Amino acid sequence: MIPLIDLKAQYETIQEEMDQAVIDHIRSLKYINGPAVKEFEQAFALAHDVEYAIGCANGTAALHLAFEGLGIGKDDEVITTPMTFIATTEPLRQVGARAVFVDVDPVSYNLDPEKIEQAITPRTKAILAVHLHGNPCQLDRIIEIAEKHNLFVIEDCAQAHLAEFKGKIVGNFGHVSTFSFYPGKNLGAYGDAGMVVTNNEKLAGKIRLLVNHGRTEKYEHIIEGYNYRLDTIQAVVLNIKLKHLEEWTNKRIEKAKIYTGLLKDMDVKTPEESPHKKHVYHVYAITSAIRDKLAGVLKENGISTGIHYPIPLHLQPAYNYLGYHKGNFPVSERLANEFLSLPLYPELKETDINLICNLIKKCL
Repeated sequence: MIPLIDLKAQYETIQEEMDQAVIDHIRSLKYINGPAVKEFEQAFALAHDVEYAIGCANGTAALHLAFEGLGIGKDDEVITTPMTFIATTEPLRQVGARAVFVDVDPVSYNLDPEKIEQAITPRTKAILAVHLHGNPCQLDRIIEIAEKHNLFVIEDCAQAHLAEFKGKIVGNFGHVSTFSFYPGKNLGAYGDAGMVVTNNEKLAGKIRLLVNHGRTEKYEHIIEGYNYRLDTIQAVVLNIKLKHLEEWTNKRIEKAKIYTGLLKDMDVKTPEESPHKKHVYHVYAITSAIRDKLAGVLKENGISTGIHYPIPLHLQPAYNYLGYHKGNFPVSERLANEFLSLPLYPELKETDINLICNLIKKCL
């Protein structure tokens, strides 16, 4: 059996260190806003070369905080991709705003900058750039458009820890950026956790108020906020894992290169490789017109696969109210029918990659 991801294998590489850290935390009795939270915020900010990092409950909450922090509200519009998980856009409803979708480009699978301007209206307040699968968006072009139209740029980095665009780590390009530490992410907690990062001091201050009931002291509340705190026990876990993130990322990139080398002459499309980007391969997704056949054969041989994502957001029942229809975003719709995510994690064996690629070859 080859899983899509293997959290057990990862845990076994850090078990002694992790177990001791968690036990020490439990014995400390400092369960809410314990010292591990600040330690993780500072370490994460340093690793991603940003000024401010505010831990929170999860990646969805991080986006909600980002939207509210920027003042995005009732009837505002935010341009983003339909080829993403629904958490990207759910928080817009919470602030009264509306998602406006733009199709992705067929190479990077990210928001197509050349289609953004036609979607801008007087109500547009921001462009929300999602670094799908760990591959950075064309950030320079997106920022150029945003500056021309006086729009905010928000980066959804949920799948892109330590990814880079033109030598600069993602999370540094937008006015505010968000990360998820869902367990399966490249940097994953043992439960839910998230982070908001920014280089704007005033914005960071507002988000830090929002994340913890709007308070500066225990019973002094400057504004109404939320209970979106990062659990201290998750900060403990993430502090341990962050020390290994660069090594794990490099191993993901190495495994991805092996896949690409073995698949390059087959009738499948492999992920974009660009000299201007550091793709961190949260997902290694190929595309194939016979995706379902490939997935079936791999399953028969004990190999797990995934689809990220099978239904574009504009076709989700939850977004019927936006008025989109099949055919509106043909690239995203084609990818939804062709994406196949192959097993990828730092501990994946090269022999397993060879087996997977040989099985794919036999199907083609």
